[in-house]
Amino acid sequence: MLHLDRGTQYTSSAYRNKVKELRLVQSFSGKGNPYDNACIESFHSILKKEEVNHKLYKFFKEVNLAIFEFIEAWYNRTRIHGSIDYMIPDEYERQAKKSA
Repeated sequence: MLHLDRGTQYTSSAYRNKVKELRLVQSFSGKGNPYDNACIESFHSILKKEEVNHKLYKFFKEVNLAIFEFIEAWYNRTRIHGSIDYMIPDEYERQAKKSA
């Protein structure tokens, strides 16, 4: 799944053909709805500011591992999130399960 906004670079024939060639499913934000991507845009901003922009990667496997570790070890288990009352996502999920 490849979710994108409706920018012309993503809706061009050349881009759509490449997506089809790679056998990906393309998804777009709702027309006139700039908030469709707000959550992932926020995450990408944090990922860039706190991880990617601070390192020089040489190999794809290195990037893949670094991003996995950022998400699983830091973002979900250590970093507090303002959108969930400044809790860590793992703790928030545990509390939600207890109250369910």
